[in-house]
Amino acid sequence: MGREEIAYQNKDITSKVLTENFKGKTFKVYGLNLPEIREARPTDIPAVKANELRMDDLFELEDDTVAILDYESDYDKNDKVKYLNYLTGVANRYQKEKKDCPVLRMVVIYTGDISRGQVSTEYNIGAVKLSIEAAFLSELDSDGIMERLQGRVERNEMLTDEELMEFIILPLSYRKKEEKEKRIRDTVGLAARIQDRGQQIFTLAGILAFTDKIIDRETANKIRRAIEMTQVAMIFEEEKQQAVEAERKRAAASERKAVEVERRKAADLLEIEKKKAADLLEIEKKKAADLLESEKQKAADSEKQMVEKMLKKGYSTEEIVFLVSNYSKTEVETLRKTL
Repeated sequence: MGREEIAYQNKDITSKVLTENFKGKTFKVYGLNLPEIREARPTDIPAVKANELRMDDLFELEDDTVAILDYESDYDKNDKVKYLNYLTGVANRYQKEKKDCPVLRMVVIYTGDISRGQVSTEYNIGAVKLSIEAAFLSELDSDGIMERLQGRVERNEMLTDEELMEFIILPLSYRKKEEKEKRIRDTVGLAARIQDRGQQIFTLAGILAFTDKIIDRETANKIRRAIEMTQVAMIFEEEKQQAVEAERKRAAASERKAVEVERRKAADLLEIEKKKAADLLEIEKKKAADLLESEKQKAADSEKQMVEKMLKKGYSTEEIVFLVSNYSKTEVETLRKTL
């Protein structure tokens, strides 16, 4: 398998990871004043020829422009013809999709081998004029970035989007091939220690994608295995979280059911107590009524006895009615006849 074929295979492996995770990130840490990334797009451009034309990266940006990215470790002005092919290929793709072609940006990131003074960003052949937006990784403080990232990872801190973008490009900021290869291994080892699995897999995939032209097969395979293991771990973690959530919901439902049972018990007990209180009140009311009736009867009997005594002593009906107001003349006369 040739170096170019390995590079394409790496792109295929990492494209899904990067497509899902590039959204919202920018290239400002590389010195490029570009809007945020909206979406990573496929990089293959079917050409008229039998061979395939393929750029390094293609991004839709938040200002509706499209950035074509290429990484170069040396400067050759003839590469600008390649860039023109990229641009026409992308324009043709939009035409085939029956869409208007957006404003295209040609962005070239030069590795640590190239300084700004070596590069011309303009290409003018009369009818066509090409302007390149260039970034020079030689201008980054590579060792300072490495030391800062190392400290953040060792302290198990979450990385910012800017630090993630620094992480994935860092090996390319060194000048010599041997140093690049060493730094690839160093950053891969450091990335494998990132605690957050989402950030870990993005960093590993980014390193694999951005260094695919210089990475050796052994290191590339190591990264692929690490990505696969991390993805499996993420699936296990997701399943674990789903199980925990299911158990939490089950426990919550069980608790709600228990609360409802206790509520019903309390309601039933309250109803029983209310009925007991009502029954007791009814009993007390009947007792009071019976007592009142008894007292009224006693008073009536006492009055009757008093009227009888008065009759026996010869009191007239008018005198009795005057003295005992509850008795009428008729009642007194009726009682008189019984004596």
